[in-house]
Amino acid sequence: MEDQNSCRGGFENCLNAQQTAASGLIFKEPFLWEKSRDGRCAMSIPMQDVEHSPLDPELVGDAPNLPQLSELDVVRHYTRLSQWNFGVDSGMYPLGSCTMKYNPKTNEVQASRLGFAGAHPLLDEDLCQGALELIYNLEQYLAEITGMDAVTLQPAAGAHGELAGMLTIHAYHAKQGHQRTKIIIPDTAHGTNPASATLCGYQSVNIHSGDNGILTPEAVAAVMDEETAGIMITNPNTLGLFEENIKEIAQIVHAKGGLVYGDGANLNAIMGIVKPGELGIDVIHLNLHKTFTTPHGGGGPGSGPIAVVKALEPFLPVPRVEKIPCSPNPNQSSKERGNNLNNDKNSYKYTLVYDRPDSMGRLLTFHGHFGILVRAYSYILSMGAKGLTDVSKLAVLNANYIKELLKQDFYLPYDRPCMHECVFTDKFQSDNGVTTLDMAKRIMDYGFHPPTVYFPLVVHGAIMIEPTETESKQTIDQFIHAFKSVAQEAKENPEILKSAPHLPKLSRLDEVSAARKPVLRG
Repeated sequence: MEDQNSCRGGFENCLNAQQTAASGLIFKEPFLWEKSRDGRCAMSIPMQDVEHSPLDPELVGDAPNLPQLSELDVVRHYTRLSQWNFGVDSGMYPLGSCTMKYNPKTNEVQASRLGFAGAHPLLDEDLCQGALELIYNLEQYLAEITGMDAVTLQPAAGAHGELAGMLTIHAYHAKQGHQRTKIIIPDTAHGTNPASATLCGYQSVNIHSGDNGILTPEAVAAVMDEETAGIMITNPNTLGLFEENIKEIAQIVHAKGGLVYGDGANLNAIMGIVKPGELGIDVIHLNLHKTFTTPHGGGGPGSGPIAVVKALEPFLPVPRVEKIPCSPNPNQSSKERGNNLNNDKNSYKYTLVYDRPDSMGRLLTFHGHFGILVRAYSYILSMGAKGLTDVSKLAVLNANYIKELLKQDFYLPYDRPCMHECVFTDKFQSDNGVTTLDMAKRIMDYGFHPPTVYFPLVVHGAIMIEPTETESKQTIDQFIHAFKSVAQEAKENPEILKSAPHLPKLSRLDEVSAARKPVLRG
């Protein structure tokens, strides 16, 4: 086999590249309680300076059955478990709609700085000016990126941001004196959109996309009325296509007094290129754990800020961080006061404002997942405006590269330029009894995490691929070669796909039984 460096010559030279997956030594690992031995302790406990006093069993009940382990037991346990997992630091994570891109380590360095990591959320304002300044500045940056007027960082994840956006729309209509009952949701919207609308008391009105995979103004106009609060629109949508009629659609909704909610989960495709606020969007949620490289999923927590137009700012959750002039110190000389006016740090301070009578109230105990906010802030500062724009360009380039090189092997329902992701189906393979799930399992044997499957629902047997901008051409070429190999196997040896994967710790699982009869131990 050729060395992986042969990929430098282009995709054609990569066809014989070495697979990245291999079978190796995989340790079995029992539950901690099975490893436990009385008397083992993984930590040194300080000497007690008070007398020993056992707890009254009548008050506390039976003592918890905690495992007793040595330090070596603990280290090996979690190291072995980590070797069972696949993460973005291990290899390419081509999950469509999820934007699983690399988390730069400089972000981790900034988030671990003592002034941030050690700051208690109940500190007095004067003792956490740096943290409040970061929150304020990050809100300003996100407002600029989205073309909106105000931002809140409180929502704890994407779905929480959706809920916050819909609560904002709900509060707006209540303030107008007429609460509406319906919300328009296209078939290419993200799956959590209907749930967020339902939680706010709205009935979802589903509409279908046009033949080219995007919404038509006519479809929106046909259902938009004075009882409809607005529309939830994902742009780019879950087919990876840009909603080209978004401005006209927004005008239709606004003409009937409705609002436009933008699902900004796919901002990674348009950041720095298009500002949603200039398209007629009234409120949009963002995923810092997607577009802005903060940890995602099991590596969370996430963050789902919302950005709004000026008319919706009064309804944002409290407290709001504001930048206000400092009161002059009467003990300072006129010269010192003059110097302070030239020093922004001394002439202004950051404060938490709670007096917002139209606010929806609190969404989170404190001010958002602050460690995640630090990481996103670090990313924005390290990239700069040009860097953020290049992110979108490269994400779109990578997705279209994959689309063009795989469309001969996999059916492409919408053969047109895509944005950050492309969607294939198993139509070419189904004649041999091979399904999308079979191919997703088999790609694991080639060392790649499977792409998103069976979503969006508008496409039968969907295979949704999003490479992001952080993957190199060499890695993408290897991924394309792997998927081409799977397509070839589907023709020549379909049985090998039906029993895949073969190399990971576990092979094909009974997913239906696992979902219906989960076994939870430990």
